[in-house]
Amino acid sequence: MNPKVDFYFNKENKWQTEIRALRTIVLDCGLTEELKWGVPCYMLEKSNVVLIHDFKEYCALLFFKGALLNNADGMLIQQTENVQAARQIRFTSLDEITSSTANIKAHIFEAIEVEKAGLKVELKKTKEFAMPEEFQKHLNENTTLRNAFYTLTPGRQRAYLLHFDAAKQSKTREARIEKCTPQILAGKGLND
Repeated sequence: MNPKVDFYFNKENKWQTEIRALRTIVLDCGLTEELKWGVPCYMLEKSNVVLIHDFKEYCALLFFKGALLNNADGMLIQQTENVQAARQIRFTSLDEITSSTANIKAHIFEAIEVEKAGLKVELKKTKEFAMPEEFQKHLNENTTLRNAFYTLTPGRQRAYLLHFDAAKQSKTREARIEKCTPQILAGKGLND
């Protein structure tokens, strides 16, 4: 147990009992506990394997390369259609965790083996994401914007494309593009 992470398990929270049980299970699998993104993250050497996080409706284990894990028991969930690599196992009670301990450990040990083998999730390339025609028009008309956009990391480019494309109406896409243009020109990502 890493003392830097203790606060997460000691704060007042709806899921305290459940996340403490998850901590015990994960640590029993031989991973190193660190604090990343404000949540407990469990690592094999310098590689992230799984983290614990809680939400209003559930607490969860998030497997960084969950897409590569065998999901025969159906426990692994893709959070949204745009999440490519990570998968969650969600819990809403201590009984659920207790009755699933063997399966949880099996997923953790499989994730460790994936990491040891150096396997990687094949991510979609940025060019495979939809380019909203409104944004393409802006890129065609403004070379400074085009250069700034293509200088961004692929992840930041994808975040903008998904954000723009998620709008159902052209008017909304245009408003989002206008709002985000200064950020793109500054070399920042959507959430920076």
